[in-house]
Amino acid sequence: MIVADRKSLDEILWMVSDCNKILIAGCKGCVTVCNVGGMKEVGILASALKIARKKEGKPLEVDEKTLERQCDPEYVEQIRDIYDDYDAVVSMACGVGPQFLSEAYPSQRFFPAVNTTFFGGATEHGIWEERCAGCGTCIIHYYDGMCPIARCSKSIQHGPCGGSARGKCEINAELDCIWDMIVKKKMEQGRLDDLLMVKAAKDWRTARDGGPRKSIREELTK
Repeated sequence: MIVADRKSLDEILWMVSDCNKILIAGCKGCVTVCNVGGMKEVGILASALKIARKKEGKPLEVDEKTLERQCDPEYVEQIRDIYDDYDAVVSMACGVGPQFLSEAYPSQRFFPAVNTTFFGGATEHGIWEERCAGCGTCIIHYYDGMCPIARCSKSIQHGPCGGSARGKCEINAELDCIWDMIVKKKMEQGRLDDLLMVKAAKDWRTARDGGPRKSIREELTK
């Protein structure tokens, strides 16, 4: 899933500094799962903004609306009848959300309340870790389901670097070296020779470097 972190209250207050009435739009998708932009978090932000602005002597009227998703045009329609009732709309979805809203309602201003960080999953309650870089050509079948692109600090694909020590990354000693994990798993399964396989250079044409990407399902577009 997409993991995000909420922006600081000061930054959000700065965004809406010239507003008297705003809508905070949450999302029931990924940001709800990682406890950043769902209905509960929308309510918390709304209260914080109102309290902060009241202390400044500039009361702020805040309404709340949590959409099913902000990355689908059909759900963006959920604010069609109300979007222009506000000085601005603050989106608590990932970075896709405010862009979809802005494209659907070009006459309105949309501000992001969260920073989109990575594709990952929960490793413990309240802790999410990156697992995928979205490079467009998955190669984890070579590495027993583990991704050196996303989980190696250097994205090395042909074995550990010379700086890793005692199973830890030289860039960040708090990180387990993914190559140490890959090698150990191969050894435990008696398949260490797999790593001697000569592999073609990774095809980076499907990655972000070529500009914004698009996925088309022709059977759904007809």
